[in-house]
Amino acid sequence: MTSGSTPPPTRGPLDGDRLAGASDLTPDLSFELLAEAPSTNEVAAERARAGAHEGLVVVADHQSSGRGRLDRTWETPPGTAVTFSLVLRPTVPPASWPWLPLLVGHNVAKAITALGHDANVKWPNDVLLDGERKVAGILVERVETPTGPAAIVGVGINVAMSADELPVPTATSLAVAGPGAPDRTSVLLAVVAAVREGYDVWQAGGEQGTARLAASYRSNCATLGRDVRVELPGGGELLGRATDIDDDGRLVVATADGTERVGAGDVIHVRATSA
Repeated sequence: MTSGSTPPPTRGPLDGDRLAGASDLTPDLSFELLAEAPSTNEVAAERARAGAHEGLVVVADHQSSGRGRLDRTWETPPGTAVTFSLVLRPTVPPASWPWLPLLVGHNVAKAITALGHDANVKWPNDVLLDGERKVAGILVERVETPTGPAAIVGVGINVAMSADELPVPTATSLAVAGPGAPDRTSVLLAVVAAVREGYDVWQAGGEQGTARLAASYRSNCATLGRDVRVELPGGGELLGRATDIDDDGRLVVATADGTERVGAGDVIHVRATSA
């Protein structure tokens, strides 16, 4: 395990040649590598409005002013994170769009698990290691373009941060989880491929595809079965047990006053109050 003030050694730049080679091998993906950007989501949204194709991945070697849900900031030291935004143009019915953030979180967790970590998802799409500490965050935004709506899928993964560089006690990185800090380019390629594959399967599957996604998501959701406090806009909250994810991707909470369902856009935080 990496701890203390000694930073992990793997902090070199992303490998542009490997990204270009990946674009050649997978024509449904292309990579635009930026040395630095305030927010890859903002750049990707500009590209989408200008006609960028589905599958464009805007990658920042260093993201200086990343954004999370509810405009929370997300910053990391240079060379320590994977930050990218993927342009998608879903053709699923509008009612299925709320599943997209959950799909992304689920497939990021699957990719990180394949890299040798115990990863799962806190509803709706925070990626946790060992069911407790956040290693990746996701922000999915809808933008209107001349050819129809696009989804900008922003992903940030803590890769090489040391323990004293983590922003909050509930965060972690792949380096802290150990052993060692993996190559950032390898992490990027693995995660992008997993998200694109999961998205393509979901798109092609229709209603059955969403049902399969829902079942798979539930099986890897760290929130289910736990007592939670759901913080709502305006200062309200729900206390109860997270019992299910419904067919619309909403969290089902059994409270003392009955069953409540909340969507990702309706909450400030969901915090576990017990194991």
